Amino acid sequence: MNILLLGSGGREHAIAWALAKSPRTETLYVAPGNGGTAAVAENVALDMMDGAAVLDFVRAHDVALVVVGPEAPLVEGVADVLREAGVAVFGPNADGAQLEGSKAYSKAFMDANGIPTAAYAQFDAVEPALEYVREQGAPIVIKADGLAAGKGVVVAETLEAAEDAVRACFDGAFGAAGSRVVIEECMTGPECSLLCFVTAGKSFPMAPAQDHKRAYDGDMGPNTGGMGVYSPVPIVTDEEMAEMVRIMDVAAAATARNPFTFDYRGTLYGGFMLTPKGPRVVEFNARFGDPETQVVLPRLESDLVDVMCAVAEGRAEDVRLSWSDAWAVCVVLASEGYPGAYEKGKVILGIEEAEALDGVTVFHAGTKRNADGELVTNGGRVLNVVALGATFEDARDRAYEACELINFEGKQLRSDIGAKALRGRSAWE
Repeated sequence: MNILLLGSGGREHAIAWALAKSPRTETLYVAPGNGGTAAVAENVALDMMDGAAVLDFVRAHDVALVVVGPEAPLVEGVADVLREAGVAVFGPNADGAQLEGSKAYSKAFMDANGIPTAAYAQFDAVEPALEYVREQGAPIVIKADGLAAGKGVVVAETLEAAEDAVRACFDGAFGAAGSRVVIEECMTGPECSLLCFVTAGKSFPMAPAQDHKRAYDGDMGPNTGGMGVYSPVPIVTDEEMAEMVRIMDVAAAATARNPFTFDYRGTLYGGFMLTPKGPRVVEFNARFGDPETQVVLPRLESDLVDVMCAVAEGRAEDVRLSWSDAWAVCVVLASEGYPGAYEKGKVILGIEEAEALDGVTVFHAGTKRNADGELVTNGGRVLNVVALGATFEDARDRAYEACELINFEGKQLRSDIGAKALRGRSAWE
């Protein structure tokens, strides 16, 4: 079959890589794709936010399945346009995507379904928000309500930082996404991501993963889209895993039940904090996580096309998942200055040498080919260097060995991805 994947990041390269392995895949298109997806698919110039244009492409190229990678087209309703036209789509409708598109809406969803999460309040004006922050004190979490490309969250350690974050939201630092602000209690404990395939109100958990959001070593600096990740997560107890699965089952069932009744056929991402009182939801996302996908899909032994078709067509009984016992570690190579301002166009060398290492795959996040055919940087997060190993230590060592072989001007990375997990649960105390 012909498949169209929407998106351009490292998540999409990992999805494209997995889809391309299926014997069911005839032609795989990625719109717009990047310098890495071109090696496993055909990149096409197509506005992924324009549902009508995507539908025209689908009809012209006999596409049987559309996979929506990023959150923005989902919130925009691109899946709705395609599904109404009879196209099989992996991705929830616009209503379901509001679980990510509006943090206030997501919190209301959690409240309505008894899903444990942080205490919160929401505000549409700066002064009441500032007053609330002063009443609560620090540390406290400030979130722009809407989509902000993974950068609309500030974990404020001081009252001054919290006030600055509130003002930044209402002053337009995150555009329309910050016109409403959600302020939450600051939960403590390690974080863990559990992604699930969801269709017909049923949840099918993937392998857990643990992301590293802060920009610098020691979990310091601003939040980013993610600087590294690994799977599975050794510090998660059996009891915590069972509770996370239970919560995701509750959430999936709620998508198919009034008053919500979403047409939810895709991935539901549960971001959890493993608090002393048990797992609590930090956030829901309406798509595959980035960079979690880059360590989860390499461990998937099932045919991803089979799984996505079953989800897209509402055939919950046909979703079957099998996972490798291998460990996966991903280190993100970023542009100098990320998540702030950064330059593009830096020539990238050494990827072939890195991928020559056993178990290493490099997923492209922000790359492109320049006019001379050279691979150059084209984003804040540039490459996701992934290694599989029989042990956590093997995978981690191999990932960093591969990182040393790749070079571009201003290369930035964290040197401590997975270090806390190696030290055990006490590292978070």
